[in-house]
Formats: sequence, C-alpha cells, structure tokens
Amino acid sequence: MKPLRIALAQINTTVGDIAGNARKILEYADRAKGAGAGIVVFPELALPGYPPEDLLLRASFVEENLSAWRALAGKISGVAAVVGFADRGKDGKIYNAAGIASGGRVRGVYRKMHLPNYGVFDEVRYFRRGKEPLLFRAGRQAIGVTICEDIWVRGGPLPREAKAGARLVLNLSSSPYHAGKWEIRRELVAGHARRTGRPVAYCNLVGGQDELVFDGGSMVVSGKGELLARAGMFAEELLVCDVDGPGEGGAIAPVLGEEEEIFHALVLGTRDYVGKNRFPGAIIGLSGGIDSSLVAAIAVEALGPSRVTGVTMSSPYTLPQSVEDAHALANRLGIRCIDLSISDVFSVFGTTLAGEFRGLSPDAAEENIQARIRGTLLMALSNKFGSLVLTTGNKSEMSVGYATLYGDMAGGFAVIKDLYKTMVYRVSRYYNARRGSAVIPERVLTRPPSAELRPDQKDSDSLPEYDVLDPILRMYVEKDRSVPEMVAKGFPEGVVRKVVALVDKSEYKRRQAPPGVKITPRALGKDRRMPITSRTNG
Repeated sequence: MKPLRIALAQINTTVGDIAGNARKILEYADRAKGAGAGIVVFPELALPGYPPEDLLLRASFVEENLSAWRALAGKISGVAAVVGFADRGKDGKIYNAAGIASGGRVRGVYRKMHLPNYGVFDEVRYFRRGKEPLLFRAGRQAIGVTICEDIWVRGGPLPREAKAGARLVLNLSSSPYHAGKWEIRRELVAGHARRTGRPVAYCNLVGGQDELVFDGGSMVVSGKGELLARAGMFAEELLVCDVDGPGEGGAIAPVLGEEEEIFHALVLGTRDYVGKNRFPGAIIGLSGGIDSSLVAAIAVEALGPSRVTGVTMSSPYTLPQSVEDAHALANRLGIRCIDLSISDVFSVFGTTLAGEFRGLSPDAAEENIQARIRGTLLMALSNKFGSLVLTTGNKSEMSVGYATLYGDMAGGFAVIKDLYKTMVYRVSRYYNARRGSAVIPERVLTRPPSAELRPDQKDSDSLPEYDVLDPILRMYVEKDRSVPEMVAKGFPEGVVRKVVALVDKSEYKRRQAPPGVKITPRALGKDRRMPITSRTNG
C-alpha cells in the first residue's frame, strides 16, 4: 500500500488575530503541499486562537472567524487542510470545530463531541457538544477527525471512526503544558492506536497565552502504538510523516530533561506575553537573590539583553554582597542595571508615620514599606518607558503569602509564579550548565535566601525549610490532601497545620497577583479556584 504523507502544522497563533492566523495557516498549507503531503493538520481553534474565552460571546467575533474560514477554504488547493475554527449551527449555537478544505471548497466539518470543564478549561460555557463522528476522504482513504478532549475520555469518537473504516485518525489539539505532560499524551495516543490498530496523528498548538503555555510535541504513532514522528517542543514546526506503508515515519525530536523543559516553557511564556501584548521590553528588580536572578536570565533568553533592564534598590538592610551579585549577574547577561537607593524614601516614611507608630516595635509594617517603595519605583520606570515589570515571586512564597501586596507582587507578569523554590534552584543550575559558566553567581546559589528587610533576616525565620515546605505544598495545593493524610506521610503535624493556615489565609493576596506561566499540574490561577472568604481547617 502506498504510504499516506501527512503534515502536522504545529503553529503559534494569537488569540483574536484572525487575519494573522489565517495567513499563517495558508503559509503552512503551502509548505505542506510543497513537501508532498496529502493532508495538513492544524491545532484546535487555530483560526480564532486558543483559548478565545469570552470573545466567543461576541457575535461579531464568531462571524469574523466564520468569514475567515470560508475565505481560507477557498484558497486551499493541492492538499487537504484540517483547520480548527468556531462553527455556528443553524440554531445559532457555537461549536468547537474542525473544517476540512481542499480544491477551494469546504469538504466537511467535524464538531467536538467532548467538552472539558475542569482545571483551566470551561468550554461548556461557550460551546455545544457535537453529536456525530466524521470521516473524510483523502484520495481513496477514509480519515477520521477528533478534537483534543475527544481522545481523553473513554468511549469517544476515535474507536467509532476506526470501526467505520478510518485508515488514520487525526486529533487537533490545544493541550496546555505542565511538566511531564508529553509522556502522558504519548501514552494516551499510543493506547488508542494499539486498541484500534489504526495510526493516530496528534497536532498540538505551540506558544504562550496569558498563564498557559502550549508546548507542541505533535506526534504520529503507528497502529501498533510505536512512535513514528515527533515534533520538537516550544517552537513552530511542520512535521511531515509517511503513514502505513513502506518507509513509514518521519523525524523524531529528542526528549528534553525536566529542568530543560521547564526552562523553555518559562522562556516561551515570557516571550509571547511580552511580545503579543506589544511591550517594548522588561524591567526586573534585582535583589542579588536566586529568584530575581533566574527571572532575569529567562527574560534575556526570551527577549534579548537589549530589551531587559535590571534595577537594584538598596535599603539599610541590603548586604553589600547582594548588590555585588546583582551587578555580576547583569554584567554576565549583558543587560543595563540601574542603581536606586530606597534609604532616604524609607526614612521619610518613618518620619511621616512616627506619631502613629510611637511606642511600637518595628515589625512587618516597616518591612512591607520597603517592598512597596521598590514596587512603586519599578512601576514608575514602567510607566515612563513602557516596559513590563516582571515580578520574581515563586510558588512556595505565593502559596503561603510570603510576599507583599503592592510591593514585590507589583508588576505585570509573574514568570516563576508556578515554580517551587526547590525547582528554582534546579532550573538555575541547569541554566548555568547550559551556558557553560556561572552566569548566575555561585554565591547566589549557596547563600541562605533572605528578603533582607530587617537585620540578619532569613526565609527560614518565617517558613519551614523549603525541602520540607515544598512537598507539603505540593500535597495540599495540587492534590487537596488533608492534614491527617499529610501527617501520615511523616510530616510534623505542627508544621503541616502552620503551612495549611498560611495557604488558606493568603488567598486574597493571590487573587490580586499578576498571571504567570503554568508549570505544575495545578497552578495558582484558573486551576485552583478557592473562595477568599471561607472557614476551613485543611
């Protein structure tokens, strides 16, 4: 049997840029035709961008997307293009759909049958469920079409399409990243292929959209569940593969290590958030600590050194080595570094509040004033020059509220918001190894972390050590484990109850935090929708 050549167009779209997305779809369709492919597959909702969220409630947006689909279909020739778009039924209901176009005509439309309504997904808010599977003809072959969630549920359309005679089943996907998810997808796709005996081609979106990063990793597996082709992660690619015949297969991109994968996700998420929102660059407060150092490294990787500015903001409690390490980092990254002192401003605050604070010992109020002065200075620079402030709080800190509202939380994008402190160190060491030198100074990696808001302060004065804190947070925040369950795992009950109380009481802070890249299976954003006002005991 002659092999069927297919192409998976793993593209980076922009939500709402329907005209720009259509141009990219045409470009990749032409490339697929030039590569001899009979079919080119695009990601889920590639035309309007994913996820369009409440834009779908605007009739004008849906109509623009439909007009673009009809115009696009009229330009497709020499290849069958399978494109994700938002369809509208005769009853006015909206569907998550895949259109098939070839020869300048629409050949068919499949409507997604299973709509995810968990985690970051709320498709039931926008779409109606499709009712029927779809097969279309490519030459003499029948091809099945599914969309994302259709293959994540038992009893979906894929086995029905295989039973109906599909030689190959396609899946258009916009599956957001979390660490290790590609292996989960591979097992899922391979399992369907083995059960049906049919090859499955999975085309995933790539790019950053607000909190979400789509990592690509598109793949084709054989009817035996063997990997035939695999696209790289975190970059656009046209993956060409011959299916079900002599010499079947295509290129297989290497698998990334965990820290490498996470680093690339953070870079892509930052690049697309800054770029798609048209900010000229980024501003970062450099403390000389590990968090701001990693954020600066990610920003430079994403934007280039000329578009990144670091700012040191020394207080009376800032150690000289912190400023030295911030300057060393800036020099090694090749970024501009501005030095501002907050000592005089902090003194004025103290004078202004002296009457009200008379007789009271310094505490978190004075510490937070310093953080808020820094936030104000960073936002002033942002207002004046237009660059986006990148905040530097990590998931460990954000979970327990070890952050200052309108202080170190002030900014537009929280790059490492979903990275536990222990992983911050791991990714930082990976970055240095990748660069082949200590771009992030070794002292930054070895000094005990400190906010430096009072003399001799250490994070461990207020929090458990991070190698104890992070596993507790992972169980409570990501897996909803109870206090007894965590204690049964060997963690001291007093420590567990303290951590749980801190997480619960800090929800109001997190609700006001900027978005950040989702890295874990359950991030502190759409994934975890907790009430601010509640009384629970973990």
